[in-house]
Amino acid sequence: MSLNSFGHLFRVTTWGESHGPALGATVDGCPPGVTIEAAAIQHWLDRRKPGQNKYTTQRREPDEVEILSGVHEGQSTGTPIQLMIRNTDQRSKDYGEIAEKFRPGHADITYWQKYGIRDPRGGGRSSARETAARVAAGGVARAALAVLVPGLSIMGYMVQMGPHGIDRARFDAAEIERNPFWVPDAQAAQDWAAYLDGLRKSGDSVGAVIEVVARGVPAGLGAPIYGKLDSDLAAAMMSINAVKGVEIGDGMAAASLTGSQNADEIFMGPDGPIYGSNHAGGILGGISTGQDVVVRFAVKPTSSILTPRKTITKTGEATEIVTKGRHDPCVGIRAVPVGEAMMACVLLDHLLLHRGQIGNHHGKIG
Repeated sequence: MSLNSFGHLFRVTTWGESHGPALGATVDGCPPGVTIEAAAIQHWLDRRKPGQNKYTTQRREPDEVEILSGVHEGQSTGTPIQLMIRNTDQRSKDYGEIAEKFRPGHADITYWQKYGIRDPRGGGRSSARETAARVAAGGVARAALAVLVPGLSIMGYMVQMGPHGIDRARFDAAEIERNPFWVPDAQAAQDWAAYLDGLRKSGDSVGAVIEVVARGVPAGLGAPIYGKLDSDLAAAMMSINAVKGVEIGDGMAAASLTGSQNADEIFMGPDGPIYGSNHAGGILGGISTGQDVVVRFAVKPTSSILTPRKTITKTGEATEIVTKGRHDPCVGIRAVPVGEAMMACVLLDHLLLHRGQIGNHHGKIG
């Protein structure tokens, strides 16, 4: 299996399986002299780790990160940074039945069709457990961004669970950390808790939509035609397990607008151009405008459910399957820190590409 890496100058390779002894990431291209501490990376992993409440899988993993290389006395050396997270709470026996069956909606069948072999224990590489490695790599990216662009911030949150969306009139960023759904709407968090409880008890699952916003992104990141910032962001978000759709700015809704509605009017501010709106999501022609970069992605319902589903065996026989074990009733909840990590990795990668090609040269306005 190839193609386990992403990025250009800041390049991340993830490795390991859901029920193997460990998983992790090799991070190549982090500039030297960046403060890299396990505790700082652990902060982001703690936001993603399983078993924190009844709305996520009850698999109990501490997700403790170990830095094996690329850091000396707390500073990055410029060499590859090896991050490892040990698996400690595998229950592979839960997957005994699915070794001969394919879960509908899951990658079991396509892995088998492509490779002729698969790891049924938690899905192996197709498991959302792989995203822990991405979050660890994102911690390294955030540390480098804090040095290179001190004012840049990244914030993710859930805007929809199943058919239920947030009320943006009640948007409260402070609320995101106060509820288990990373939702900036206190009333929505309360309503969703009751809704997800019902689904969880019935043995079903549901999808979600996550929004990730990066503020303080400098203008000029990204390049036409095949190096667009939004192209790489879309690819990064789409590569997250269970993601089935990505949009930038207004995204699909832009198709219902007129040109006069969609065009973000430009004015001259005291420190450069400012915009009257942000339908473009902070990116024009694949290049950042200096506005907030806004990305949304849709996560499908968890495929491992207790509700019986019709399927086939590896020999082609018709059967039913019920997936036992510990699974997220809404995997979108833990996708929030993963989306933030991917945003951080892509922005750092493009910042390094921009700095390497353009340096301090750029178009002046005003």
